[in-house]
Amino acid sequence: MPSTTAAKKLKVRPLADRVLVRVIEEKEQKSGSIIIPDTAREKPQEAEVIATGPGRTIKSGEIIKPIVKAGDRVLFAKYSGSEVTIEEAKYLIMKESDLLAIL
Repeated sequence: MPSTTAAKKLKVRPLADRVLVRVIEEKEQKSGSIIIPDTAREKPQEAEVIATGPGRTIKSGEIIKPIVKAGDRVLFAKYSGSEVTIEEAKYLIMKESDLLAIL
């Protein structure tokens, strides 16, 4: 149920219990003269929720709505989600269960 302007503009609606997020990049920090190459940097684990699906369906047929909503800042598991490019911007789409916390 996309409810932010970014999701409405993208016209993206994740299915089931999937969540579309935009990764929040950390600012580059330097300690002395040591520069860490991009390949050696840790992958950021903080993101903003752009859109959510309607929720997961349980055996009885009832739909459990997602806990997160568009606009929430979340932490996610390190190697979770699939990277997608929509209108030249990169996003991750993942199951809500891959999210660890709401900030």
